[in-house]
Amino acid sequence: MRIVVCIKQVLVLGDEVEFQDDGLDVDPDYLDSALNEWDSFATEEALQLRERLGGEVVLVTCGARESEAALRRCLAMGADRAIRVEATGRDPFTVARALAEVVRAESPDLVFCGVQSSDAVQAATGTVLAELLGLPRAAVVTRVGYDEDARKVVVDRELEGGLLDRVEVDTPAVLTIQTGINEPRYANLRAIKQAEQVEVDVRSAADDGMPAYRVRRMFVPERGEGAEMIDGSPAEIAGRIAAIVKERLG
Repeated sequence: MRIVVCIKQVLVLGDEVEFQDDGLDVDPDYLDSALNEWDSFATEEALQLRERLGGEVVLVTCGARESEAALRRCLAMGADRAIRVEATGRDPFTVARALAEVVRAESPDLVFCGVQSSDAVQAATGTVLAELLGLPRAAVVTRVGYDEDARKVVVDRELEGGLLDRVEVDTPAVLTIQTGINEPRYANLRAIKQAEQVEVDVRSAADDGMPAYRVRRMFVPERGEGAEMIDGSPAEIAGRIAAIVKERLG
């Protein structure tokens, strides 16, 4: 079995923030980089499937050379190979387009993505990638089982209100993996050093394309006057809320 895991190195904002002069992005001096949390769970789930069924786990990311740090973190966990697609995609559509041809060329049985990234929080890349590849998909997956005879995966999906949806999906397929599905393994120092020596396969994007959207403005929202705490009986509180709504509506 070959599982491709699409990962992302995300930008982490600290307690303080300053914007670039054009107001379109955060000053890089106020940002750190890290492996996206959801992608660490996706990688672990792929490794566990490989350990049960055999095969290999192939990592793919989109970005500049700096993004190889995330690849090496997952290589240290035990992934077999890593591919970096040289592209500048910043939205889910251009990223998925950049990844699609590379993923297709690997002829995977399964493609894993994290449900979302912690910096952009779009939760769209996996869905767009599945559409570009023409593959079935399941989103917000909290359990993965594989039927080798039928070549199908049986997955649990997290729904609203704590409900679970168990579905059977033909393979190859794209799954977006939710946090909490497993406990990502710890990479020891030896594994980390070995991962540093692995050669990352760098490829050019077949279609970097135009961005699907553009940032018009990035800013800190204005501070309001604060909340009004309402005391009293339920009837008094309800009456005060009704009065506030009427005041706001004019």
